Amino acid sequence: MTDDTPISLLIVDDHPVVRDGLRGMFEAASGFTVLGEASGGAEAVEKAAALDPDVVLMDLRMPGGSGVDAIRELTRRGARAKVLVLTTYDTDSDTLPAIEAGATGYLLKDAPREELFTAVRAAAEGRTVLSPAVASRLVSAVRAPAAGSEPLSAREREVLVLVARGTSNREIARELFISEATVKTHLTHLYAKLGVKDRAAAVAAAYDRGILG
Repeated sequence: MTDDTPISLLIVDDHPVVRDGLRGMFEAASGFTVLGEASGGAEAVEKAAALDPDVVLMDLRMPGGSGVDAIRELTRRGARAKVLVLTTYDTDSDTLPAIEAGATGYLLKDAPREELFTAVRAAAEGRTVLSPAVASRLVSAVRAPAAGSEPLSAREREVLVLVARGTSNREIARELFISEATVKTHLTHLYAKLGVKDRAAAVAAAYDRGILG
């Protein structure tokens, strides 16, 4: 996908009004194209396979198959599309399974328009998109080690802040004037210190410990 190529979307929601609203919003904005819609998880998997969108905007609770099941199946199939959850639910039972299933990000439907556009662009590039409110909901599953564990270094904190902003490894390397290999080393170290395994969990744990925000 080049800079001037629109980001293609598949909108998945069981409410026609919501789908219409999202379609209208993205079609009115530059840089996006809506390839199709689905009203349930099973249909979403079929449409994603047929249309090959860059990003799937996925609701979670739908009569036609849950969003989490759809995300899990898309991940199993190795689908190219990145899944950005867009839902009204932010409970532990919703957020964690969606992230574990393979969602690239998780936003609530009350997110501002520009925040949603930014999140879709980030998701299309494979960057983690996790709002602070949702991150706090993941804490129970990514509890940091007990007090007294090794603190993050100043550089690891800098990397973590940029990760929380959805910055890619390449962009982090450019901004901090270090190599991508060094960025990956810092990530490995901070994952170990926070007791987590990936970027989304690191951000969640960092919010919980007060390292971020």
